[in-house]
Amino acid sequence: MATFLYQGRDAGGAKVSGKVQSSSADAVASELMAQRITPLTIVEQVESAQVDVLGELKSRLRRKRVELDELIIFTRQMHSLAKAGVPIIRAISGLAESHRNAYFREVLQDVRSSLESGQSMATAMNTHPKVFNRLFISMISVGENTGQIDQAFRQLSNYLELERETRKRIKQATRYPTFVLVAMAVALAIINLFVIPAFSKVFQQFHAQLPLPTRILIGTSNFFQHYWWLVLILIVGGLVAFFRWKKTDTGEVTWDRIKLRLPIVGGIFERIALARFTRTFAMMYRAGVPLLQTLSINSASVGNRHIGNAILKMRDGIERGEALTRTASASGLFTPLVLQMMAVGEETGALDDLFVEVAEFYEQEVDYDLKQLASAIEPILIVAMGGMVLVLALGVFLPMWELGAAAQGRG
Repeated sequence: MATFLYQGRDAGGAKVSGKVQSSSADAVASELMAQRITPLTIVEQVESAQVDVLGELKSRLRRKRVELDELIIFTRQMHSLAKAGVPIIRAISGLAESHRNAYFREVLQDVRSSLESGQSMATAMNTHPKVFNRLFISMISVGENTGQIDQAFRQLSNYLELERETRKRIKQATRYPTFVLVAMAVALAIINLFVIPAFSKVFQQFHAQLPLPTRILIGTSNFFQHYWWLVLILIVGGLVAFFRWKKTDTGEVTWDRIKLRLPIVGGIFERIALARFTRTFAMMYRAGVPLLQTLSINSASVGNRHIGNAILKMRDGIERGEALTRTASASGLFTPLVLQMMAVGEETGALDDLFVEVAEFYEQEVDYDLKQLASAIEPILIVAMGGMVLVLALGVFLPMWELGAAAQGRG
């Protein structure tokens, strides 16, 4: 008889775990099913302490995250399986068994167990916020409410692919500027820490007054040499405080509003969120979901709390009896062209078709902005490089000129 450790879910959906002595893992599974416990993992307990330590170390070092590409593949596969009529539980079970990422496999198995216990897919996925974010959960909820779960997965794959493309193009556009700025910063640090102090010693011998840019560089050098630990504490403490603040409700809304005002990329973030809103609105409206419920769900699916609050204000205006176009105009989110298309959609009763066109309009603008991102960053890079070169030139060459003048006057 061997000892097996198991984890599972009882009839109520609660997680349970324990230890059972049996002849095989299959016998343990049969025993647990008889007790109305759905097994998730069944592992034989090894007596060797060394093996246990190695297993624990391997478990801790195992990658516990899901890459964006893995989520994209998952949404595509779920769209194809749901469209083909495969039951959701069976689809998730099959994908879990064949997935290479052990952590994602455990997550999918847990989602399958929750579905078997009677929970909705959105509720089951909501227990894993590190894998499925708020947008993901909201879109799945939309698909379940409208009976179009396959379309929800298709839209999610489109959103995730757009996010991947956005990240890729931002990295491509910022790779060269980042390399140049880092190289300039290293050069500035070397000159500030080694070259300028050497000039300072020479000037002390000639009793000449250093130029203001050089004195600033020397003062900065002395500060970093004596208080580098304070700078490190301030940087680390500031980052920790920022990430904690961003997790609060107020911080999240404020940061989402700041992101929309960032130069160059702020407009891209805004149009991505509005494209999500209009396309999701069209899908729900076409499925017959009430307008107020559509706006409520959409406020959480755009991926930006600031824009989500504006959508909730639109819902409040409609509750007061105002027209959708008027509330959209009061929100300040949409351009006059988009508002005109909304008005035409309300008048003709084809609001869903017009919202699809609005979504395509925003997506085309996002694609154009991403292609022009590198060109937009170049002027900022030139100005930054010019400023750093100016600082270096004033800090290095002015002392040399002063040194020559002092030497001639002394001779």
